[in-house]
Amino acid sequence: MMDVRSYAASRAVWRGTELFERPEWSITLTDSELHALEGFARDSGDPDATEPSAPDGEPLPSNLMARVVAARAALETGSGAVLLRGLPFARWGESLSTRVFWALAGHLGTPVSQSPQGERVFHVRDHGYAADDPRFRGPASRKRLSFHTDRCDVIAFACLHQAQDGGDNFIVSSVALYEELRTRQPDVLKRLCQPLPYLRHTVDTGNALPYCLLPVFSERDGHFAAHFLRVLIDRADRSPDAPTLTPLQRDALDALETLAEDPALHVRLRLAPGDVLLLNNWTTLHRRSAFTDAPVPRERRHLLRIWLSMPDSRPIAACFEDHFGATAAGALRGGMRPAGQPA
Repeated sequence: MMDVRSYAASRAVWRGTELFERPEWSITLTDSELHALEGFARDSGDPDATEPSAPDGEPLPSNLMARVVAARAALETGSGAVLLRGLPFARWGESLSTRVFWALAGHLGTPVSQSPQGERVFHVRDHGYAADDPRFRGPASRKRLSFHTDRCDVIAFACLHQAQDGGDNFIVSSVALYEELRTRQPDVLKRLCQPLPYLRHTVDTGNALPYCLLPVFSERDGHFAAHFLRVLIDRADRSPDAPTLTPLQRDALDALETLAEDPALHVRLRLAPGDVLLLNNWTTLHRRSAFTDAPVPRERRHLLRIWLSMPDSRPIAACFEDHFGATAAGALRGGMRPAGQPA
């Protein structure tokens, strides 16, 4: 179990709308930068490919690279959340917008697989799967999602279309949650620093492990990390293949979620078409409200999502090796192993 220490001085600590006051929070690209980005995307990759080709190391124009470097720094050593505004996705259309998003993401970090099929660009929209369909997962539905992290260093969303109603994004600093618990509920914090069982996700068919044991809060070499996906913890609790939670552990998880729902601690926003949201999964939790789609298919809520392994990432505790594959600072890690790929 990690030592309970203070991270109050960390720039990753923010409460509520303090995030919106951070100078690194919002970035609006200039017309010339957008023109250069469009040209770069048009000149790279196969426009007819199902997924954009892998980044080949060709640099973006220097002014755009400066934006990428600033965003990368804000994600790892700043607030852990960055919003890029005003990309003309409606004018570009889905194919070019996807290639632009891929170009940006591929220069921020390395895209990793989000499915056993090896998908690196995931379409976040209602796929219409029934709850008992093995393909069902939260981001492929219209349901409300609880606060969580994903299996990557940084998660990137690009908004192509809003929902007719709902679909708001909520973000909270997990470092601020830790600090609130440290001062107000230290016994709860200690329980959340102990390993908890996570059942293998139903779609994670490339993973040979039925479950893994991970703490919500951990530390390595002075670097904070939070990892949390309640749905997999609850599934482990109900499964005969994984350890059962104690009542005190369940209470601690409830306390964490209650705290994250405090409007004084989180922010709520609705991504507009052309917005790109970047979140450090080790220092923020995020969730989405339920939504109602428009009746016309092309007007329904549609986000693109990329999971990124970051070149400047923090070291994480050794217990994450089974789940992330590597734990050293800057290591290529995270994502789902494609089915059939050797461990």
